[in-house]
Amino acid sequence: MWDFNIAGAFRLMVRSLPFILLRMAVYFGITLGYILVTGVGAGVGYGVGGFGDEGFRANTTMWGGFAGFGIFGAIMYWAREYILYIVKAGHIAVLVELINGQPLPEGRGQIEHASTVVKERFPQASVLFAIDQLIKGVIRAITGLVRGILTFLPIPGAQQLGGILSALLRVAVGFIDEVILAYAIHTKSDNAWMSAKEALVLYGQNYKVMLKNAAWLAIIVYGLSFLVFILMLAPAALVVYLMPGAWSAGGVVFAVLFAWSFKAALLEPFAITCMMQVYFRTIKDQKPNPEWEAKLEQMSGKFRKLKERALGADQPKTAE
Repeated sequence: MWDFNIAGAFRLMVRSLPFILLRMAVYFGITLGYILVTGVGAGVGYGVGGFGDEGFRANTTMWGGFAGFGIFGAIMYWAREYILYIVKAGHIAVLVELINGQPLPEGRGQIEHASTVVKERFPQASVLFAIDQLIKGVIRAITGLVRGILTFLPIPGAQQLGGILSALLRVAVGFIDEVILAYAIHTKSDNAWMSAKEALVLYGQNYKVMLKNAAWLAIIVYGLSFLVFILMLAPAALVVYLMPGAWSAGGVVFAVLFAWSFKAALLEPFAITCMMQVYFRTIKDQKPNPEWEAKLEQMSGKFRKLKERALGADQPKTAE
């Protein structure tokens, strides 16, 4: 059915507990920030609404809440590459070393050690973020190839099946791109662009195994996230009730945020750990296939750009 070991993944997560706690602090903190800033915005709107009738107050409260939510969302948008660099990449570095059987420090020392490893492979947050965006683009191209193959198969309902599979794999891309980043740490490469290129070729030539497991993990992770969303509707509605001028849609929005933070803090690292198990086991003793490299060059402009950066990074720097 699937090729990952759930018990083994949980053991690795327990051994990387400092990063699990860090993820919980960051992602649940983000949710709390959304709630607080939205509440402040709604409060300001409620106060401004005192200059008009009840209808005016309801409108200013609602727009104040939307403004607060939007402002905090903009802050998180600009912070996303640093979260990837400090939290996600650091956790990947720890998981790679655990999978490789290497000893790690405990407690806060584990986070400091991982930060050092990440900086050795990716000197700047912007470099890691740029590589990650290109990787996602290439993975989407491979996913599109799978859908195209299904569309042309002479099987009843193949087109509908392709649509369902494509939608499922789109949500699974987030589990795969971080596994590609893990390859640079696994190989201790000094050229992160080149290691990403090689990892994508290895992924492409094993896409059936990787996409099958990614699809199973997407079902597990989003199924559990939906359960958390249902469970959090009641407390989220209570939070909205305590805000000035109850915001009718707020309960659903905050329940979604709670479910998202649970997924990002606990379920995503579980899924990535499982995918790393599958990936490193599958590519063991394999070499990047030149035919697949040519195929990726043909189907994805982002892969071509990644290859150009990889070759450019390998050129010796001349003294000025």
